[in-house]
Parts: sequence; structure tokens; C-alpha cells
Amino acid sequence: MKALSQVGKYGLRAILYLAANPSEGQYMSIRQISDELKLSFHFITKIFRELTAKGILISYRGPSGGVALARPADQIMLIDIIQALEGDDYFDKCLIGLPHCGTAKPCPVHEFWKEIKTKLQKNFSETSLALLGEKIRTQEVRLDD
Repeated sequence: MKALSQVGKYGLRAILYLAANPSEGQYMSIRQISDELKLSFHFITKIFRELTAKGILISYRGPSGGVALARPADQIMLIDIIQALEGDDYFDKCLIGLPHCGTAKPCPVHEFWKEIKTKLQKNFSETSLALLGEKIRTQEVRLDD
């Protein structure tokens, strides 16, 4: 397992922006999202293409086009986003990057890392975009600089 890649960081920030600014039945402009978060429009567009292909977003082209969540925000879990952007094996990787790390051939930090990533995976599986979107709207948490 590794820290989030640039794609993971930007993608998560952008989709959380969508969740924090729900627009019932409307698409949000990718330009608006990239401008608000001060992120590259082209990079966010590429990330959103991937999230659309994975069934997390829907997109619409044209003057009133943009992106929207493919399902209600309470049905999309944080783990769905992480795995879509970082890969399904994100929680299976060794902390220090050794291949085939496991119970049979553990690395020096395997045992405590296994506990930490299990808890992290559980928390990500139980945390919805709706919950995080509400937190962004009602508390002083941020998505930009």
C-alpha cells in the first residue's frame, strides 16, 4: 500500500467537491470544479473519464454539460473512489513495497501494518460521499489551499 497518487488526491478532492455541492438533476461543469479547487482542468477531465468508466460518475457534453454522481452520494463509499483511482489491490500492498509480502514471507512491519490497513479499509468501506459532503458543508474542513 502507498499514499495516494496525484491522480488519487486530485480525484478524491474533485469528487468530494461534487458531493459537497449537490445539484439535483444537474451536471456540474468540470471547469467550475477545476477553477474552485485550483487544479488542472485537463488532469481533472482525464480523472473524471476514468471515474465515469468505473460507473461512479456520469457525464454529459455540451453547453449545459458536465459531471454528476452516478448514484446517490450515500451509496458511494470512499473505498469505491480509492479503488477506482488507485486500483482494486490498493489495500493489499506491502508498506515497504516488497512483492509477495504476506503471512508466509512477511516484511519487518507486516504484522502492525496489516492491522492498520484493515482498520483503514473498514473505515473507508463505511464512509459515504454523503457523509463527507455534509462534513465539508457544515464544518470547517477544506478541499483547497
